[in-house]
Amino acid sequence: MVMDLVTNSALGPLMEVISQTIEAIIEIAVASDNVSTHKKSFAQLSSYLNKLIPLLHELKTKDISSSSQGLSNFLEILNHETREAKKLIQDCTERNRFYLFVNSRSIAKQIESITNKIIHAINCIPFASMTISFKIKEDIESLVTTMHNAEFRTAIADEEILERIELAIQERNVDRSHANNLLFSIAKAMGVSTDPSELKREFDDFKGEIDNLQTRKDKAEAMQMDQIIALLERADAASSLEDREKKYLTKRRSLGVQPLEALRSFYCPITEEVMVDPVETPSGHTYERSAIVKWISETNEPSSPITSSPLDCSMLRPNKTLRQSIEEWNERNTMILIGSLKSRLSLGEDAEVVHSLEQLKNLCEEKEMHREWLILENYIPSLVELLRVKNRDIRNRALQILCLLAKDNDHAKERIAKVENSIETIVQFLGRRIGERKLAVSLLLELSKCLSVRDCLGKVQGCILLLVTTLSNTDPQSSSDAKDVLDNLSYSDENVILMAKNNYFEHLLQRLSSGSDQVKMTMAKILAEMELTNHNKLFLVESGVLDILLVLISYDVVEMKVVAIQALLNLSTLKKNGQEMIKKGLVHPLLDILYRQTSSQRLRELVAATIVHLALSTVPPDSDPTPVSMLESEEDVSELCSFISLTSPPLQQNILRAFHAMCQSQSSDIVKSKLREHSAAQMLFRLCEVDDDITLRANAVKLLSCLTEDDDIESETTVTEHITQNSIENFLKIIKTSENEDEIASALSIIATLPKSTQISNWLLESVNLNTIFSLLLDSKNSNSHQKHKLIENAVGATCRLTVRTSLELQKKVAEANIIPLLVKFLEIGTTALTIKRASISLSQLSSNSIMLTRQISRRHGFWCFSPLPEPPCTVHGGICTVESSFCLLQAEAIQPLMRALTNPDQDVCEAALDALLTLIDNELLQHGCKILDEASAIPVIIRLISSSSPRLQEKVVCSLERIFRLVEYKQRYGNSAQTALVDLTQRGNNRLKSLAAKILAQLNVLHDQSSYF
Repeated sequence: MVMDLVTNSALGPLMEVISQTIEAIIEIAVASDNVSTHKKSFAQLSSYLNKLIPLLHELKTKDISSSSQGLSNFLEILNHETREAKKLIQDCTERNRFYLFVNSRSIAKQIESITNKIIHAINCIPFASMTISFKIKEDIESLVTTMHNAEFRTAIADEEILERIELAIQERNVDRSHANNLLFSIAKAMGVSTDPSELKREFDDFKGEIDNLQTRKDKAEAMQMDQIIALLERADAASSLEDREKKYLTKRRSLGVQPLEALRSFYCPITEEVMVDPVETPSGHTYERSAIVKWISETNEPSSPITSSPLDCSMLRPNKTLRQSIEEWNERNTMILIGSLKSRLSLGEDAEVVHSLEQLKNLCEEKEMHREWLILENYIPSLVELLRVKNRDIRNRALQILCLLAKDNDHAKERIAKVENSIETIVQFLGRRIGERKLAVSLLLELSKCLSVRDCLGKVQGCILLLVTTLSNTDPQSSSDAKDVLDNLSYSDENVILMAKNNYFEHLLQRLSSGSDQVKMTMAKILAEMELTNHNKLFLVESGVLDILLVLISYDVVEMKVVAIQALLNLSTLKKNGQEMIKKGLVHPLLDILYRQTSSQRLRELVAATIVHLALSTVPPDSDPTPVSMLESEEDVSELCSFISLTSPPLQQNILRAFHAMCQSQSSDIVKSKLREHSAAQMLFRLCEVDDDITLRANAVKLLSCLTEDDDIESETTVTEHITQNSIENFLKIIKTSENEDEIASALSIIATLPKSTQISNWLLESVNLNTIFSLLLDSKNSNSHQKHKLIENAVGATCRLTVRTSLELQKKVAEANIIPLLVKFLEIGTTALTIKRASISLSQLSSNSIMLTRQISRRHGFWCFSPLPEPPCTVHGGICTVESSFCLLQAEAIQPLMRALTNPDQDVCEAALDALLTLIDNELLQHGCKILDEASAIPVIIRLISSSSPRLQEKVVCSLERIFRLVEYKQRYGNSAQTALVDLTQRGNNRLKSLAAKILAQLNVLHDQSSYF
């Protein structure tokens, strides 16, 4: 009975230990997921412990009352290490993450120690004397092997950061940027936000942890942590600028105002200068490292400079204590110097200010700590003020120092921005000389990296404009910096829009391509409303804007379609862009929107206006050398033509304008043919009579002019089928009343192409507005030829129609209106070759009736000696001729102008002038007409036209020479000069020309009448 009580009392605690251990292992498994560091290691440890649970459960079922001390040791050690692991996991979950990071090596060692002790505990189990299942034994053996091979180390990336911390402490690297990098690296490694406020909170907690260490008297760890805190406190986020400023000023004021002389021990015995990297020899003497190394390397038997004892480089040891003393002395004197230079910037002469600034610049370049001291001394307002002085050297040095202070220092950037008008002052430097501009853009780049400052930059008037201008700077660094500044400012849609308005479109295109729908709509609207130069329009298209806009017009949102098409409309005003849009396949999407019944009127009008621009882009001479067809097929032409009659006047106007442009393109023949097939002329004649919409009427008149201008059967048929007396009256009325010169010119063109039927001539004769054409021609004498040339050209063309040979009454109307002298004048000062040609045709048609209209001289009877002397007869027509009555070319003094027209480079002009002159040698006029041509020296000019490139002109010339050479006098005088050209014609001309040339050569006795040419 007593033994049972003893056994139960021993068994109870062991069972309780097993239960506690199992419970702890389960808690560890759950808690290990929440640790802030070494997650993988804790998971590994938890898995090892979990594999012991089956063993522990089996032990609970066994009678272990008689078990050895070994099993008790196993359970005690396991229970203890489990509690240690649980406590360690709790620390790694709850303690400050920065603290855990800097202790990560220690944590890894603790995990490794727990693992090793658990192995030791397992080895205590007396498996040989226990009835444990074979599988559990086997699993435990495998587990022990695995745990023996396990390695618990700090992550490689974390280890690198820890090594950087140790090196910085060892080398006393207190640069703020280095501290910033270390703090950010630790934060990222531990999953801490890099937001400055979050970083500061975490760092303050870290310092609290260290204070607890000092309270607990953990001196060694506390000392190590103090060094780490001293290093990381240099980071911007670790302490506020106010705290650092207060701490700095307290220290600087405690130093006094006089710098200390260097101690003798600070000087190197070799260089006699203050040392930077002192090293000590075995004899206890200290030298500058570089000086003693050089001394040793240059001596055959190296020895100490002072003691002459043997010495080599391996014997040198860093004198850290002396180095620290020198650095502290340097820092003290530098702090005093920085404090003393500030007053000189405002009180000194220019030379002294320049010298002081040079000193400050050198100090800033030496150490980052010096730059912070300048900031804490509140140098920035003084430096900004110096930017406004006249002395360029002072301005440049002040800019250089501000650049150094702002580099990687948001506090400095914020202080610069807070100085009144500082940003405006810096921006002004962008418009100055290249050196100042380069420094200014470098400073602006630094400022633009600070989130709280960049808002100010875009709001400064002219800043973005000057930055965009700097992009084209010859200095590549300035250009690159300016681009980087613009990139930094592109976070704001307003800045992006301002960049675009100043001709920098990179970010607008990015927003247009990848922004939200609202942003895309905003950017497209800006693009639509901007007044773009042709260069910018071309740049945008070459940069791929068309592909983006093509996507936008496919959106279902009407507002998006509208702004996208408005942008296309703006870009398409440049012909090259219009051609590119056609090549990109824009026409069909636009036509689909135009024909779609659900499209709004506003949307259709924008589409129609864009189509006009695309059509205009195909009109020579600026169109693409490779023909670009606006409408791909005849069906497209037909469909758009049919749409005219189904839509509203505003759309009709633009469609008519588009067709008018296409009728002047390289595909004009197809377009005109299709328009005629669809009875477009009938509709156009009707629209030409619309008086309540003069813009629509003008576009209709211009398109009808295109359909009727060609000298072919189709054009004549187009007019003949639809022309009426009312139509003619309407066109003459338009010429009289319209204020649109293009419309007047087109109406005149239609009159010029009217069929030459007697009925139409009578309609013209009966019109009350016929004199309008004459008035327009007479008024043209005082017109600017450069502005009115098309109008004059077509008015003279209309005159051609009024002077047809079959309508003598119309010819008389022309003569009575005193138009013939004007036609002669146009031969001399014709604005275009076509004007000269048409004037020549009109004179030719008039002259052909001169012989019929000349008044014969009656024979005198009775006492003729008492009669008044008769008028001299016309030397060509033999009767009494006047310009008004017989349209005589001689009386109109047209011979010389027509002869000069024969030398015009345009072959059609030459042919028309020749036709007019040849009316002088018709039939019975040959003798007198040749004399007139001879006196005007016109015959040699006619002979030279044998070599013309126009076969039709050549034929007329040869025929005229055949008639002229019928007269022996002219045959002898000019025959020889014509022979060579005529012989060449027999070799190179067509069959008819060969025959005609041979006939003349026979006249000239050069060829026999029986020659094969006949």
